[in-house]
Amino acid sequence: MSTTRINGLDIAYQVSGNGPPLLLLHGYVGDRRMWRPQLEQLPETFTVVAWDNPGTGASGDAPESWLFPDYADCLDAFLAATGIDDAHVCGLSWGGVLALELYRRHPSRVRSLILAGTYVGWRGSLGLEAARERLQSNLKQSEMQPSEFLPGMISGLVSSAASDDLRSELLGFLSEFHPAGFRGMAQAVFDADQSDLLPTIRVPTLLIWGEVDQRSPLSVARQFHEAIPDSQLVVIPGAGHLCNLENPGQFNTAVREFCLA
Repeated sequence: MSTTRINGLDIAYQVSGNGPPLLLLHGYVGDRRMWRPQLEQLPETFTVVAWDNPGTGASGDAPESWLFPDYADCLDAFLAATGIDDAHVCGLSWGGVLALELYRRHPSRVRSLILAGTYVGWRGSLGLEAARERLQSNLKQSEMQPSEFLPGMISGLVSSAASDDLRSELLGFLSEFHPAGFRGMAQAVFDADQSDLLPTIRVPTLLIWGEVDQRSPLSVARQFHEAIPDSQLVVIPGAGHLCNLENPGQFNTAVREFCLA
């Protein structure tokens, strides 16, 4: 693990491999450990860069008032600090919303987009009522002990067929969540609506979804596929929201074939 300081905020990250840069943006509550199979296997093909989003992992906490433009500008500064001009940008769930905001604000950073189980923001993808319920639930959870809510949350992140080992792995690193980061990221994804951006995307875009994703169902994937010109959609059979962890082989193959085409 390495660290860099961006506008007074410590950012932890990992870089490994050689080849075209592949930037991995993890999902909500987690950190770069959410990309374990990709960090193990994709450096054979890419220079893989995975950060801990501000408010997660070993990174410092951003102000809870930050919204996606703030996170995207921090990410742009992080890329400058680490000498990465542009990259294939792969965002999972919350990280996909960040990938889209990076493209909106700093398009020259983005060679291509890989969006996995993501949203245009909770309101835009799920509707206001469902988004409000999710926000209120998450704000309450941010004040709880991990054992009080994480087992239930994990059941919504993976399919019923997910192994006990995977569930244990998730419980381990998700238990280290930052309460302030939890609240800030929840508020940001509630407030975001990037629906207007999708038809304007002009870089190659791959969508990867788990077939039984409960957090961002396939209906959301289809909305993305219809809205983004010439986008490709890969559905991973039997996988839940964290399809990169449940079926890393198929996920990684899709990423390699897309980026190297």
